[in-house]
Amino acid sequence: MNLYQQHPYWLMKNGIVNTYPSLKENIKVDVAIMGAGISAALTAWHLRNAGLTVAVFDKNHAGLGSTAASTAFLQYEIDIPLTKLKEYVGEADAVKSYKLCREAIYDIADLCKSLKPAFDFHLKPSLQYASFKTHLSDLKAEYELRKKHNFKVQWLDEDEIQKQFGFNAPGAILSKDGGEVDAYLLTHALFNAFEHAGHKVYNNTPIKQIEHTKHGVTLHTASNLKINAKKLVIASGYESLQYVSKKIADINSTYAMVSEPIEDTTFWYQNSLVWETATPYMYFRVVSENRILIGGRDDPFHHPHIAPSTIDKKAEMLRKAFSKKMPQIPLAPDFKWAGAFASTKDGLPYIGSIPERPNTYFALGFGGNGITFSVIAANIIHDLITGKKNDNAAIFRFNR
Repeated sequence: MNLYQQHPYWLMKNGIVNTYPSLKENIKVDVAIMGAGISAALTAWHLRNAGLTVAVFDKNHAGLGSTAASTAFLQYEIDIPLTKLKEYVGEADAVKSYKLCREAIYDIADLCKSLKPAFDFHLKPSLQYASFKTHLSDLKAEYELRKKHNFKVQWLDEDEIQKQFGFNAPGAILSKDGGEVDAYLLTHALFNAFEHAGHKVYNNTPIKQIEHTKHGVTLHTASNLKINAKKLVIASGYESLQYVSKKIADINSTYAMVSEPIEDTTFWYQNSLVWETATPYMYFRVVSENRILIGGRDDPFHHPHIAPSTIDKKAEMLRKAFSKKMPQIPLAPDFKWAGAFASTKDGLPYIGSIPERPNTYFALGFGGNGITFSVIAANIIHDLITGKKNDNAAIFRFNR
């Protein structure tokens, strides 16, 4: 599956940060991880000091799948509002899911500080505004429910939005907890620490067959090599769906563009993350070099390749929508791309195991919270593999 088209900003900006060899011989490890994006990197990083031998395998190059196309919009709010999520999973688990995502943002902040050298990460507020007046009552109910459960939120009326953000909207929730990070660079920084702990990452090592044996899992590569592992973690993003017998997600296309650098340094209140209540929603934030990233305009993903003309059209739609909202900010597109985007029925990821694949764990951080979900998955899978009880695993189980 082609996970992005054209020019993802972080890949074009950073280039090939690091390369890893392909597998050249049969090996045995305690844990094999399929995929080498941010989900795999976080899982590998959490397992690096667990007293296990761990190896990561990617059919292409590390970080060049969905990770390179990520807009790294770190928020604890998932694609399903808390008021709706409680109808799917109950209020207690819905609130817990939101709080785990909030904790994940601060876990990433701490992780970035711990890397040597320290990795660039920024905490940012998040604003969700009502796209239409008809959305106002639902958004106000969302605010009240979050406030009830001690989320750090503030309600902004129309005048306050105009004053602090420079655009018109009938109402909005301003959340204190959000963040931004370069997921592509972070992936390589985590793999660097992982390799320094004595483990291995392999590029260009596609897995053609997974064999479940009495004592573990045997992976057969396209070059007829074998990887014998006691445990397997599948963290290959949307391509992981081929290993699950039932349908658990719908795949769409999402689009993004990044502007040319702009002279101003503060465009709105603390350069917050901004998104709306419409479905699909438009979102925007400030990225490095004083550029503005805009994403959204999702549609069904049916083809392995998205035509450049479609991406151009979607990027222009995003530019027009932003310029209508903020005509005072001059915006010229510089980078634009499309990426695969999976959504689940309740907006939550699938983490854990399924009966038909013993000794195998899935880290499927689908939805708009892919990175924060990946942090949660890494913690849960670490505990499952090392035999530690994890009280949060049941929320994200496959049979929920």
